[in-house]
Amino acid sequence: MPNNNEMSKTSAQSSNTQAAKQAAFNQRDDINNPHTPDTDGAEETHFGYKTVNKAEKQARVADVFTSVAKKYDIMNDLMSFGIHRLWKRFAISLSGVRAGQHVLDIAGGTGDLAKVFSREVGRNGHVVLSDINAAMLEVGRERLINAGCNNVDFVLANAETLAPFEDESFDLLTISFGLRNVTDKDAALRSMYRVLKPGGRLLILEFSKPIFEPLSKAYDLYSFTALPLMGKLVANDAESYQYLAESIRMHPDQQTLKQMMEQAGFENCDYHNLTAGIVAVHRGFKA
Repeated sequence: MPNNNEMSKTSAQSSNTQAAKQAAFNQRDDINNPHTPDTDGAEETHFGYKTVNKAEKQARVADVFTSVAKKYDIMNDLMSFGIHRLWKRFAISLSGVRAGQHVLDIAGGTGDLAKVFSREVGRNGHVVLSDINAAMLEVGRERLINAGCNNVDFVLANAETLAPFEDESFDLLTISFGLRNVTDKDAALRSMYRVLKPGGRLLILEFSKPIFEPLSKAYDLYSFTALPLMGKLVANDAESYQYLAESIRMHPDQQTLKQMMEQAGFENCDYHNLTAGIVAVHRGFKA
């Protein structure tokens, strides 16, 4: 039987382990689901091509990204043939980010954009990498800490509420390949407007609608055959990549998303099609 000293030591080690886990992310963490049976009743939304109750979607999306987190970067390179790096580079070129600014990268996942912003804002600036999924955020946290990014915070946050963040606290907001997974995109856009400083800008990098019909058909064939197959072979998860292909088709097209941004209050909104509209970068400003 262990003596009292051994039991105390074990208890202390357990407490330290628990404290380390709690310290992994900012104490302002808030990933509460704003959609519950009480708030939304039986109201439905889409999860890919499936129809689910609004209250269920957040958990279903969480399952997808928890499953793919460890292979996320590898799969991005394979699925896009590395072109996703050029898409992100173009989005960063539109950011206008400057030294000393405060940047929020929403649904930032493994931290591709946050890593660049960390360098650009410098020691007097600050970057917050936020994501609703703890597994994704942990991958991003390890990656950026290993890269020496010491001006970045990591916060679990729901894009629909951005509850941890105060009004008018960021110069720049970005969300890269994350908006299509949000249950209520209009609510998310309103929250983004709330936390943005006057004169600040929002950049949305997201899959969109190809502008050439022949390309659209080839893209559909690729998405619904090659993506699930690669998901099965590389990540042992074909179903999550089937959802990926479906979620892209359910996302608003370029003009519709621009109108949604304007309805949320953003001004001078525009968008840039990349790779013939497979991806688009939307930009808007807060007056």
